[in-house]
Amino acid sequence: MPEAELLSIHVHPVKALRGQAPREAVVEPWGLAGDRRWALIDDGGKVVTQRQQPRLALAAAELLPGGGVRLSAPGRPPLSVAVPDPAARVPLEIFRDKVEGVLADDAAHAWCSGYLGADVRLVHMDDPAVRRPVDPAYALPGETVAFADGYPLLVVTTASLDALNSLVAKGEHAAEGPLPLNRFRPNLVVSGTEAWSEDGWSRLVVGEVGFRVAKPCGRCVVTTTDQVTAARGKEPLYSLGRHRRVGGALVFGQNLVPLSRGTIRIGDPVRVTD
Repeated sequence: MPEAELLSIHVHPVKALRGQAPREAVVEPWGLAGDRRWALIDDGGKVVTQRQQPRLALAAAELLPGGGVRLSAPGRPPLSVAVPDPAARVPLEIFRDKVEGVLADDAAHAWCSGYLGADVRLVHMDDPAVRRPVDPAYALPGETVAFADGYPLLVVTTASLDALNSLVAKGEHAAEGPLPLNRFRPNLVVSGTEAWSEDGWSRLVVGEVGFRVAKPCGRCVVTTTDQVTAARGKEPLYSLGRHRRVGGALVFGQNLVPLSRGTIRIGDPVRVTD
């Protein structure tokens, strides 16, 4: 494999909202520190994402000291939300997983509901070490995840995005391309690889932090959502369906589980060890 390095890091404090791109991040067993520790739930307790509410792409969340978040969105004044008292836990459901979250204050619920025009509540995962296990079909004992779709981290490569965009350019919806990386909402972006080389990865080391590759990432309608306008199109699912179908899934990127704690930084070498 050519010399590969970590090109960018992405932390999404609130699931489905725009996040941040720090120069470094702490890796915890359940993902990057602060990543997807918050989420929105509907009046039935189910987690709300861009699948149901594409306008979430236009809202943003910034981490505050102590784990709180600062919310911002078009047409609304920013709101700072503190980590809530863990005694206010409520049951919720995320992709059929039954877990618990902690309700934020009423001001947060009003802000989020007012923006979406729907009854939603903001919740925080107080202890990701125990709240939600990784899918046992792909997990090792004790592995957990916060409010990410299913795994602690997602890695994509610039070479594979270039290859996908070449496929888009040859397809029926070429006018939608080229697609930016933010369509795929990754945590780690790696440069210096060959296209689709990540298909063969089992373990890798970023800087001094090790990761296990759990499985390829199956993609959904969120990838068709323009993260700047919230408009939806056909790509990349059209091209992935024609060229990157594995079983019943349309795949792009790999899901990772940390093997150690540590800090990763932009420019760190990325080494495939297995």
